[in-house]
Amino acid sequence: MSGVTDAPFRHMAAVHGAGLVISEMTACAALADGKRGARRRIADQGTGIHVVQLAGCETHWMAEGARIVEGEGAQIIDINMGCPAKKVCNVAAGSALLQNEPLVQRIVEAVVSAVGIGPDAVPVTLKIRTGWNRDNKNALTVARLAEDAGISMLTVHGRTRADLYHGEAEYETIAAVKAAVRIPVVANGDITTPQKAREVLALTGADAIMIGRAAQGRPWLFREIEHFLQTGELLPPPRIDEIQQVMNEHLEDHYAFYGEFTGVRTARKHIGWYTRGLSGANVFRHRMNTLDTTREQLLAVNEFFDAQKALSDRLVYVEEDAQDNDGEPDNNDQLAA
Repeated sequence: MSGVTDAPFRHMAAVHGAGLVISEMTACAALADGKRGARRRIADQGTGIHVVQLAGCETHWMAEGARIVEGEGAQIIDINMGCPAKKVCNVAAGSALLQNEPLVQRIVEAVVSAVGIGPDAVPVTLKIRTGWNRDNKNALTVARLAEDAGISMLTVHGRTRADLYHGEAEYETIAAVKAAVRIPVVANGDITTPQKAREVLALTGADAIMIGRAAQGRPWLFREIEHFLQTGELLPPPRIDEIQQVMNEHLEDHYAFYGEFTGVRTARKHIGWYTRGLSGANVFRHRMNTLDTTREQLLAVNEFFDAQKALSDRLVYVEEDAQDNDGEPDNNDQLAA
């Protein structure tokens, strides 16, 4: 998720049980130009396998981006053909590519060839949606051509580009894709609880599931899902003091990664997600957004959680604060430039 799954976020997800974490999508042309922001997006999270997601619509830039990130130590390269954001689709990248199957094939072949063929080659994976709109679902066709072009694993989000993040994800198409190809298939979309994770695996027959928006401010969701899938039992919700510790670790890592000026500003959305649904969270977030130093921000976060512990030792959600995020990816301007 652009603007979300930076190295500090991925580190927290991996520590809390995510089996594989993927970088923010990164524009290949920006990488080739040596732009600082693009280089920062491909930074290794320092935990587990280093996976970099690339985006773009020009074959030569996609191949060049693949060579660059391979040289930077990427162990898996993921191609984004699933992002539905207007700024991305308006430059014919992301899920807009699903309208042009020959171009999809050329891009995949170029990226696979750029990082070599054989046992020592960097695996290339692909993320798609079920199609451009509900009248034009072509996930099966794209899946087959991607497999033939050398893709090692395919992730399918259960919506079309036109659906954006509205309505409910459908899993029938993912099941059909899984039945049609030999490569591993990952199911994505609306997986927010351990129970839903088990349900989606059963409905689709997928080899794995991908968690996106549901992990924002909830990195412990991964361990909850893993535990439930292995035992059938639900873990108790995290204690307030545990969430406070996780938040502190995330913020300290975030500040170190971005520096003072950018760190305090980019941390605001993460703080919003960690506090979402807690008593008094809306008022706190408005106040927190006025703070301009990392020291003030960290102090405010700890004061808020100390107040929460006076109410309960575990999560207590209130309906009025339950939703303040529209679910749209952040910071897609890199592809619109």
